[in-house]
Amino acid sequence: MRQKLLKSKTAKIVLKEIRFGPNTDDHDFDFKLKHAKKFLNDGAKLKAFVFFKGRSILYKDKGEILLLRFAQELEEFGKVDQLPKLEGKRMIMLMSAKKNNK
Repeated sequence: MRQKLLKSKTAKIVLKEIRFGPNTDDHDFDFKLKHAKKFLNDGAKLKAFVFFKGRSILYKDKGEILLLRFAQELEEFGKVDQLPKLEGKRMIMLMSAKKNNK
């Protein structure tokens, strides 16, 4: 019974994903940025990734620059837990909300 009570009081961590292509345009970037700000303000964790299809894997540096720019724009809303890292066809970056937002 006590364990059940403790379990019910733990915070549920929500993980939201935002997907980019290596050649994401500014307007799309801003649109996804707006959503990311909302997710972080709600206290969710954020997983932003660039998905490389076919030969677009040649633009790994473009993907990394995109994710780092994304992190920089979200600096006041959250902190980076994991810097951009290539895993297969995806370059993944994890962010979590800052504590003082709520």
